[in-house]
Formats: sequence, structure tokens, C-alpha cells
Amino acid sequence: MKMFTKTVFTALILSAATTASFAETGDQRVQSAKGSVEALGVTLKNMGASVDTSINLNGAYTFDQREAVYIKKHAELQAQFNELHAQSAK
Repeated sequence: MKMFTKTVFTALILSAATTASFAETGDQRVQSAKGSVEALGVTLKNMGASVDTSINLNGAYTFDQREAVYIKKHAELQAQFNELHAQSAK
């Protein structure tokens, strides 16, 4: 019974998360992605890294295109963070 309860609970959480993500507007998705880039940039600066968080949105006309630009920048910053974190762990 415990396993069934956990499975149902997990399914409910995933369903709610999926519904919430579909409920976001394009502008909200872009703002969320932008916030992630800014937060990671601040974290890197606090770690002493030289960080470029500038974004070029030229040619990104739709919300999906803008979000993709921010996601790409976040991936670049995340790689920089991972490298710094690995170096500090040595």
C-alpha cells in the first residue's frame, strides 16, 4: 500500500508541475530564463569569475526564440560554474 501511495503522490506532483509549466505565458518563460541567467551570473561573480551575462536578442522575435537564447547563455554559464566548482574541490 505504501508503494501505491508513493506512486499516486508522485503522479499528482508531476501532473501539477506539467500543468503549471503549460500555464506559463511566453513572457513568463522568458523572464524565468532571464532570471536564471542573472542569478547564475551573480553566483559566478561571487566566486571571483569574470562573467559575461550579456544577451543579444537581435533576430529573436518570438518568445520561444528569446527563451532559447537565454537557455543557451545559461548553459554556457553553467559550464563555467561547473569548471570553477571542480577546481575549488581539488
